[in-house]
Amino acid sequence: MINPATNAIANHAQAITFDYINLGSMPEIWQIAAQKFSNTIALQDPHAKPEVAINYRDLFAYIQQFAAGLQALGIQVQDKVALFADNSPRWFIADQGIMTSGAVDVVRSAGAEQQELAYILKNSDSTALVVENLKTLTKLSSELANLPVRLVVLLSDETPPEVTSIKTINFQQLMESGQNHQLQPVSQNRDTLATLLYTSGTTGKPKGVMLSHGNLLHQVNYVKTVFQPEPGDVLLSILPSWHAYERAAEYFFLSQGATQVYTTIRYFKQDLKQFQPTYMVGVPRLWESLYEGVQKLLSGQSASQQKLVKFFLKQSERYIMAQRIANDTSLEHFDASPSERAIARLKAASLYPVHALADKLVYRKIRDGVGNIKAVCSGGGSLAKYLDDFYQTINIDVFVGYGLTETAPITNARTPKHNVRGSAGQPLPETEIKIVDPQTRQELTQGQQGLVLIRGSQVMQGYYKNSEATAKAINDQGWFDSGDLGWLTPYGDLVLTGRAKDTIVLTNGENIEPQPIEDACVRSVYIDQIMLVGQDRRALGALIVPNLETLQQWVTEQNLNLKLPELNSSTEEAAQSDLNNQAIINLYRNELNREIQNRPGYRADDRIIYFRLITEAFSQENGMMTQTFKIKRPQITDKYQALIDAMFAE
Repeated sequence: MINPATNAIANHAQAITFDYINLGSMPEIWQIAAQKFSNTIALQDPHAKPEVAINYRDLFAYIQQFAAGLQALGIQVQDKVALFADNSPRWFIADQGIMTSGAVDVVRSAGAEQQELAYILKNSDSTALVVENLKTLTKLSSELANLPVRLVVLLSDETPPEVTSIKTINFQQLMESGQNHQLQPVSQNRDTLATLLYTSGTTGKPKGVMLSHGNLLHQVNYVKTVFQPEPGDVLLSILPSWHAYERAAEYFFLSQGATQVYTTIRYFKQDLKQFQPTYMVGVPRLWESLYEGVQKLLSGQSASQQKLVKFFLKQSERYIMAQRIANDTSLEHFDASPSERAIARLKAASLYPVHALADKLVYRKIRDGVGNIKAVCSGGGSLAKYLDDFYQTINIDVFVGYGLTETAPITNARTPKHNVRGSAGQPLPETEIKIVDPQTRQELTQGQQGLVLIRGSQVMQGYYKNSEATAKAINDQGWFDSGDLGWLTPYGDLVLTGRAKDTIVLTNGENIEPQPIEDACVRSVYIDQIMLVGQDRRALGALIVPNLETLQQWVTEQNLNLKLPELNSSTEEAAQSDLNNQAIINLYRNELNREIQNRPGYRADDRIIYFRLITEAFSQENGMMTQTFKIKRPQITDKYQALIDAMFAE
């Protein structure tokens, strides 16, 4: 029996997508889009003052005008133009305006550290700079005198500084220049460099990833295997626009006539309800926060209501597992016999009425609470199994994708027709995946774990002015070394198991991939964040950021007279609290043991023997997370090295 929600997605998958397969450059899209979707709203920022809403016809005109303004001010073909700004319609106009002028944009967040922005400006040979506002310009002003920058454009309407050796204008002034200047056509093709995107990775100085127009067009043309939006469908945008993942999504959805609505963490939940987005792209932390919100809502129900919800969830979990086995989309059951699949189909049919009732009474209300999203794409990190299961249970399709900045970025993705939970999906068209032995580089057979290599038309041209790093990353046959570990299913789905450099090797020789264990541990309501440590140690250890709200509830329920610190309190304040009380330590030990032992594939070496509770959350602001919310393991290790050493000295 077919799940009605799944069937609705399948029907939507028949929608017609607009083809840009024959184009030679990114800017060519917007004239076509202006003709096809003329009055449809393309970009909407409800939080700008005043609110901004731009239709496709005007968006194309603004892009052309911005490009003409740059040309009028001396920007030449293949000049590098730094774009240091964050999400807004003007960011998109600037991004595509720079490319339309024939230049190469060099993108990064305005909120990045001054030293990093200065390094990117210098390394990229940028001769022009487009910045968010005067604040960003002030942050960089001391560096500009020593750089070849000859033009600065503020994306704001602020008055440019009067005394400066570099021509500085604001957005309106640039647009006026463009209005009075005829845009000169430039010759660009798929091999032409379009953008430099500097990696914000977890180690070392950022490298300038060289992405061509062909790299970007690959994404525009093939993300349609995952989503089939219709003109006017709403995309709620929260990730940084300059990031490769969000950027590819924006280019694709806008090429199909969708309406992109900008939101922020502050307005996210209210915008979900107000704009009822059809689609979203995000990172696992986003789906985790929605899940936590649902769990908090459910915990406020009466005991009888909670019991009923738990019953429904349990039956639905049985139903979706039977469905996976029957449809041959279960990682653990690819070798199931025809009779086992037949039994699974019968089981799914018998459980469907309960699942349908649960959908009517419970899941529909949950979906309404999270904006009735039709489908989401998760990337930028590993999606924990419990989240994957939960969203399928409540009938929200989650399509996990995989890729890197160096691959523009998507190489693999799950699709409506082939959504194997636990995997990163099959390769997109024009993409090859190969698994090799990390040491010998010999190709491994299907099912064996090894290093993931990628070859395809979305793979970068190389690292800017860094031939040595390029040669290490891409071999002479065009295979890009992802640095990730994984294996392939019989259907070619990629299953990721960790980062080659993240692997923890214990003194007994056991190799431990930290991410799956960390994903299991954060299922505990008492754990907000966790990072495993233990390289060259005899057992695993962990740094844990506790959920102080739920921990306080537990302390109260246990009638314990304990004082807990505030989140992000100082080391001294934390030390003066009762955070390391034995009762709390025992609670966390039990939580860790339970979640790890319940994890599929549990081994004795997976146990966390040592741990410390810390009160400073890992975040982008303190430099311990990347822009896609991946923890920066080396930085965290350096910061807490003394604590880690003391922990293992016990």
